[in-house]
Amino acid sequence: MSYIEMIITDYGLPAMFFLIFLEYACFPVSSEIILPLAGLVGAGHGMPYAILVLISSAAGLGGTALTYGIGRAGGSPLLEKAMRRFPSLERPILASYRTFGDHGKSAVFLSRIIPLCRTYIGFVAGAMKQPFGSYLFCSALGILLWNSVLTGLGYYCYQYRSLFFGYFDRYKKWILILGSCLLLAILLRKLLASHRKSGSHQE
Repeated sequence: MSYIEMIITDYGLPAMFFLIFLEYACFPVSSEIILPLAGLVGAGHGMPYAILVLISSAAGLGGTALTYGIGRAGGSPLLEKAMRRFPSLERPILASYRTFGDHGKSAVFLSRIIPLCRTYIGFVAGAMKQPFGSYLFCSALGILLWNSVLTGLGYYCYQYRSLFFGYFDRYKKWILILGSCLLLAILLRKLLASHRKSGSHQE
């Protein structure tokens, strides 16, 4: 996270645009990290919020247009080959197929707020031969919504950073205790689930 923040801080808008483009083009860059950071850095540089949303959305459209083009050119055989070669892709691609089958064109909009489908719906929409104009329109609506929320978190939190860090400094002991308890609960839950799974296999 600090590395991404350093890149955006050092190289400004071009870096932000490029990283968001990569995220929407299905490279392993998390929008849940990059978009709030873009909002934070944008606010620090006095950039208007609307301009920030438009630039980030343009980057997203560029990235998702690339995935659409790949899906359109390769079709379903390319996606099937990708799932065989990289089994981790099977779940998000199949989920995108299901979403597209259930909702048609509106699936492109809906998928922008579904983490499992967000970046893979472009491949599926291309493979299913959705008209490019329709795909871009539905994508733009979903991308604007998603980017507005996440960049807004970083942008408007920047204004209240002194208040946030003041409360954090005052209550950091309790925050750390609560965080440790939550982490312990998650680990115990995973261990119990693993134990039940191994027990069922033995039966």
